[in-house]
Amino acid sequence: MSLDIVFMGTPEFSVPMLGALLAAGHRVRCVYTQPPRPAGRRGLAETPSPVHAFAIEHGLPVLTPVSLKGEAEQQAFAAHGVDVAVVVAYGLLLPRPVLAAPRLGCINLHASLLPRWRGAAPIQRAIMAGDAETGVMTMQMEAGLDTGPVLMTARTPISPDETAGELHDRLALLGAPLLVETLAALESGTAVALAQPSEGVTYAAKIDKAEARIDFAQSASEVHNRIRGLSPSPGAWFEVMVDGRPERIKVLKSSLAGGRGAPGEVLDGELTIACGDGAIRPVLVQRAGRRPVATAELLRGLALPSGTRIA
Repeated sequence: MSLDIVFMGTPEFSVPMLGALLAAGHRVRCVYTQPPRPAGRRGLAETPSPVHAFAIEHGLPVLTPVSLKGEAEQQAFAAHGVDVAVVVAYGLLLPRPVLAAPRLGCINLHASLLPRWRGAAPIQRAIMAGDAETGVMTMQMEAGLDTGPVLMTARTPISPDETAGELHDRLALLGAPLLVETLAALESGTAVALAQPSEGVTYAAKIDKAEARIDFAQSASEVHNRIRGLSPSPGAWFEVMVDGRPERIKVLKSSLAGGRGAPGEVLDGELTIACGDGAIRPVLVQRAGRRPVATAELLRGLALPSGTRIA
């Protein structure tokens, strides 16, 4: 058996979910995604979202409304007459008429263990907070932000050095079969929706670029978690002086290290940097306009001897 579905998603994270629905034999009547956006430097052509590109490749109709608040858009959505809408990182709020239109409602897959990390950046925030575990959940959507009752859950540990990019990819693969399993339960009438607990609610605010600057006055664990939580994008960074000018160095991977010193002080020839408590050692770094390289390669072209102070 199979369901008639509207799929709503935008980034790369959503693509395995759409692929899994197609592979399971569901009938995806159309795909809603964010409109194409300019890519890279100013003047470049607008680029469709990863979900948009995948849908076109598989012959699926694509709709890119800038909002679903208007009556015309809501009527158009209801006219699809589908069993269920599946929402994975779509990027637009769904008004009540949209939520109520499908026969089985709207199902969302969210990348956290709700009610922890409701909102836009749950993967990054979980790592930045030093969480040891996360997961994916399917839930019945309602008007609140990620407040709906949970249908199914898949949990996974977060390793101490795992980056947001690495966890993103693992959760996408974890979420795809969970979503298929959830739809099977909905179709058979065996799905059980459990209300989220009122305790433990946290919000995963969108990442602000100002958060990317590394503050070495923080503890080494806090700095390490920020680095991996912001990798690969936007990338945590510090500044050094090169030929009398400040240059940003992104740190894409790091490890905790021994040593003490003033916060921001380089402690040895491996670029171990003192923090407010402990030290970190960058493992993968990137100079502006260049490719990521191992720290040893960076140091062959950029002198940062012991005693250098990093801002």
